[in-house]
Amino acid sequence: MTSRLFSPIELRGLKLPNRVVVSPMCQYNSVDGSAGDWHLMHLGSFSLGAAGLVMTEMTNVNAVGRISHKCAGLWSDANEAAAKRVIDFCKTYGVAAQGIQLAHAGRKGSSHPPAAGGKALTAEEGAWQTVAPSALPYDADWPAPRELSKGDIGELIGEFVASAQRAERIGYDLIELHGGHGYLLHQFLSPLSNQRSDEYGGTLENRMRLPLEVFAAVRKVWPADKPLGMRVSATDWVDGGWTPEETVALARELKALGCDYLDVSTGGLDPRQQIPLAPGYQVSFGEKVRKEAGIATMSVGLITDARQAEEIIASGKADFVALARGAMWDPRWAWHAAEELGAETPYAPKTMACHPKMRPQIFTNRMAKAS
Repeated sequence: MTSRLFSPIELRGLKLPNRVVVSPMCQYNSVDGSAGDWHLMHLGSFSLGAAGLVMTEMTNVNAVGRISHKCAGLWSDANEAAAKRVIDFCKTYGVAAQGIQLAHAGRKGSSHPPAAGGKALTAEEGAWQTVAPSALPYDADWPAPRELSKGDIGELIGEFVASAQRAERIGYDLIELHGGHGYLLHQFLSPLSNQRSDEYGGTLENRMRLPLEVFAAVRKVWPADKPLGMRVSATDWVDGGWTPEETVALARELKALGCDYLDVSTGGLDPRQQIPLAPGYQVSFGEKVRKEAGIATMSVGLITDARQAEEIIASGKADFVALARGAMWDPRWAWHAAEELGAETPYAPKTMACHPKMRPQIFTNRMAKAS
């Protein structure tokens, strides 16, 4: 059997040996936005062989855009130097390409990390004024954000550009803009959170305007041979919210601007959401985008099994699978999936002693199973 999951793929000048991605995972362990030893261990471990592409967590373009005090950022020279230390380490010892997710939390900022309850911070806890397309709070017990002015929007686009330029200096191979999970770009997309009456609100064209402007501005400064994608939530799972059909329309516009892929997730905008959690529950949304917009997609969400992932790629439902919890559980996921599927995947040089070929009986059994 020839594995499709472990077949190579190219995005612009980036050549990946397989279709496995370690998804961005917020670590809530940064200091003033800067990465530390935890990130060196976290990303370094995945880079040895968990996937062909490893993504750095949601990294915010300014301090107001953080979810919590402990979130990652890329707005300062200190942030840049700390991230470069981590990525240099990953590239020195690992075999994975390195991507980063750039974002702004909007009205979901100024909160506790999920493990600490995820509630909005109080003034005594160091809360800050959040911003959003409209002055609508995330939930009834959350403070109202400040509505962004047109001047604010111009500054925000510049901050995304500046963070992208820092990402290039650090040495990242790929950028993913976060347009999902209820964060700022998603807040502009959804009519549930965007009730503006200017050119950034109302019609679908207007609600898409800011995400498209951010994408176009970043694409202009990001090297032409490096991929740029976007994560989206394909549905809000709330009546009257953002829809799969609107996601396809957004995907077509992004593709025309030079978008290389969409990472298709769902939800996160509104606490009233009702999500039917099950293995691969979001795959159909990415499949719809892939077929109707003609753009490469990543599928994410409770994908943990090698044969499940193989079927998603082999059947044309997605071009990549992105794992978070599965990679946390097994930081050598790609090695073990390749063994199960009778395929090859890169091992970091300092880990070659555990390659199946160095364990003759296991290698023989694997070849027998594959045949």
